[in-house]
Amino acid sequence: MTHTQLQPLASETLRTTSIPVDLTPSTPRPLYLVVTGPLSPGDQLDISADARVTNDCGRPSGTRYTVGVGWHLWCYQYVGPGINTGTWSRISHSQGANVTPEGHHLDLHISRLHTVPGDWPAGGRMVVVLQADAHSTAWQKNGGDDCLTVDTGYGQLIVRPWVAAPATA
Repeated sequence: MTHTQLQPLASETLRTTSIPVDLTPSTPRPLYLVVTGPLSPGDQLDISADARVTNDCGRPSGTRYTVGVGWHLWCYQYVGPGINTGTWSRISHSQGANVTPEGHHLDLHISRLHTVPGDWPAGGRMVVVLQADAHSTAWQKNGGDDCLTVDTGYGQLIVRPWVAAPATA
C-alpha cells in the first residue's frame, strides 16, 4: 500500500508547566497534544515529541532528591473539544530516566511510526498526546508538594500524517 504525506501538524503549546511528584508513575500529565484531520484504518502517523523538565525539588531550603520521569505517547478519537474525551490508548513504548539534583534538567524525546488500527472509524480524527509523570520514593520529604517544572520553549509535538493512496483500477 502506498501512502501520501499530508501537511505536518505541530504544537508548541504546553498543556501544563508542572508535574507533581508522587510515589507511583500512575499520574501522568499531558504536555502537548495535536488533533489530526480525518484518518482511515491503515493510515500512518510519523510522530516525534520533545520536552524538558527541571528538578527544583527542595529548593531553596528543603531536601533535594532524585526524581524518576516517565514519558509516552497516547491517542484517542476526537469527538469534540476537550482533552479528556474518548478512550485513551498508549501508542508508544514508555521512556524513563532519573533527573538528579546535580543534573537538574532532563530532556525528553520520543518518536514513533503509528499505524491507524483496523477498527478506526473511517474519517475519524485522532488526538495524539505526549504525557509525562514524576515519581520518587522520597516524594514526601518536603511535605509532598514538590513538582518538576516543564520548561517552556524547549519542546514540541509533531505529527506527520501519511494517508493511504486511493486504489487504482
